[in-house]
Amino acid sequence: MKVKRIFNAGVGLIMGFVLFTIVVQAVDVQYAGVNNSAIGFATVNLWFHKLTGVNLKLYTVTDRFSAVPFGVCTLFGAVGAYQLIKRKSIFKVDSDIVALGIYYVMVIICYCCFEIFPINYRPILIGGAMEASYPSSTTLLIMSVMPTLIVQSEKRLKTRNIKNIINTVTIAFTLFMITARLLSGVHWLTDIVGGVLLSGGLLCMYISAVLKIEQEDF
Repeated sequence: MKVKRIFNAGVGLIMGFVLFTIVVQAVDVQYAGVNNSAIGFATVNLWFHKLTGVNLKLYTVTDRFSAVPFGVCTLFGAVGAYQLIKRKSIFKVDSDIVALGIYYVMVIICYCCFEIFPINYRPILIGGAMEASYPSSTTLLIMSVMPTLIVQSEKRLKTRNIKNIINTVTIAFTLFMITARLLSGVHWLTDIVGGVLLSGGLLCMYISAVLKIEQEDF
């Protein structure tokens, strides 16, 4: 039942993201973005952007730290590669590592799709150019990838103190990055909301897959 509930929550969040994405392109659309680009929920987005202003130092910090989730992906990619080389068969690689690899590919595909087909653009020019803004790619990466570090540490580490340190640092880092990205002023409020919905849905799907694997192994 727990697996089904988490899976259903993931489906619900992804459906919510799809609906929210459609609504963002239809409700209160104004040509008030950078270079007169269109922005949905314009009244709320413009109000929040005016409230926070633009903090490029905060943006730079979050931009540099956005490399961390790629490092996490590389870490577990290396674990999978080591198992594959040592065991000489993809079928002998731990099932949860294979599931994690598939999950990371799904996240990267989502990341690339919205970079190639922008829904809207950032409130400001970055390096003099307009950049895709919805959903927040940093929010998507951070919220999708960092919690997998907690899941894997719980499965693979034995020392409780080390697990607690990893969990605390991961949660603090995730909250900092999302909050800082929101306050930096380089995204609309709806960009962050969209990123949270999509990453939350994907993460629930991954966790339900891991729990299902554990049940089958047991």
